[in-house]
Amino acid sequence: MPTTRAQEAAEKRNLRTREPPADQKHTATKPTSKGKKPPSAPKAASPKKDAQPTGRKAAQPKKDAQPKAASAAQPEKESSPVLGEKREPESEETQAETGEPPAKKAKNEDPDRTPKDDGSEDSAEADKENAPARRHPAEGTYQPGTIERGHIYFFYRPKVELEEAHSLDEVQRFYMLLVPRPPQFATYDSRADSQPKGEEEDQEMNLIETGADAVPAPEPKGETKKRFRLLVIGKKGLPDPEAGGGGKGGGRKQVFWSTVSTVSEDLKKLEEGLGPKQYETKTRGTRHQAAARLAARGAYAIVNNEAARTPSQRETHFGYHLSHPDDEHFGEVQETLGIHKASSFVLQVKNPLAPPSGGAQAGLPKGQRAEYPEEILESVFGKGGSRGRESYGLRFAPVERPELLDYEGAELLFIAARSGEQGLEASLGEGRGHALEEAEKGESKEKLDEVMKELAMDDGKIPANPLEGGWA
Repeated sequence: MPTTRAQEAAEKRNLRTREPPADQKHTATKPTSKGKKPPSAPKAASPKKDAQPTGRKAAQPKKDAQPKAASAAQPEKESSPVLGEKREPESEETQAETGEPPAKKAKNEDPDRTPKDDGSEDSAEADKENAPARRHPAEGTYQPGTIERGHIYFFYRPKVELEEAHSLDEVQRFYMLLVPRPPQFATYDSRADSQPKGEEEDQEMNLIETGADAVPAPEPKGETKKRFRLLVIGKKGLPDPEAGGGGKGGGRKQVFWSTVSTVSEDLKKLEEGLGPKQYETKTRGTRHQAAARLAARGAYAIVNNEAARTPSQRETHFGYHLSHPDDEHFGEVQETLGIHKASSFVLQVKNPLAPPSGGAQAGLPKGQRAEYPEEILESVFGKGGSRGRESYGLRFAPVERPELLDYEGAELLFIAARSGEQGLEASLGEGRGHALEEAEKGESKEKLDEVMKELAMDDGKIPANPLEGGWA
């Protein structure tokens, strides 16, 4: 319609008159020259909303005032550095005065770097996250290497109403006595003071020989206070390594039970316990039992496997080498009791919480078993399910610590391993078997009365005749 087109054309003309020209738009963004700056520039800082385009041009000098204000607030700003001149980094105080934000960290900074411990909660949480994983409760209980060494003595007692025993059938009890000692190189030798300097140096060199940790210090004589353990051997004899799986006979290895009957430091009480006894019974009246006899003496070492990487690979080896009787007097008594010149066994400790096993239900009654503290039951045997499948943990465990043997009622399992000097070295390793062999060859020169003085015993009460090769 003509009237409508006329109205549209009129509206377009009105829009053109309202918009500033194109050249005027560009000049509005440029700073106004000083000569054209109006004297009332500060008042024009906030123009009205309905101001014309000319009013906008008057408000532009405000932008020129901002750079001048900034330059006035920083009169001491240094000029840009000369090319090649090292520029000093701005300190925190300078950044605070200038109001500039601190410089950003370099992008190549290690994001995984552990923050320093400043005592805050964040650092404490970070330490917990970066801390190593919690170790298994059994990892810290196992002591590898030689955990104990000392002197070993074997006794047997004839049956009741027999003054002597002449066969295994006439033997009532078979005992193993362990007297722990520090290593020989750890004891003071008074003879070193009188030796020339060169011999002292040779002696010091001998201290680092392989296997020295298994050699016990010489046994003091005449002392009545020594720590000892008396073990009762279950089958009245030691198992023969040559008759088991590791020997010539093949088949299953022989085992035997042993119980720690006495742990004490009073050798006089030991002498009384092994001495002759007389007691009354209701049916047979007065009964007499002869004293125990000393059948062998030597040195022993208890060594834990050092190559064990997991708890299932841990193994304890018990080995000994005799000094008495010597080769000339080694005879029927020792052979009947299963005592070799040198022998070794795998040693295990029974968990007192485990029920008896086997057809014969072997084991001590609950009231006579070792009373281990909770720490040993949990860390060694795994009570509570940390080791094994049962709630009481493992049924048997290696002797991870020598303290396991210091409880009366402890039940031990000896598994025959090897016999002879070579077998002893193979079980103990690191030259320990050879070191025990050399040490006991030297001690074999001691007389029988000197051996009895080691235990502060009277050879009149505890006969030592079997050391000379015959029954007594």
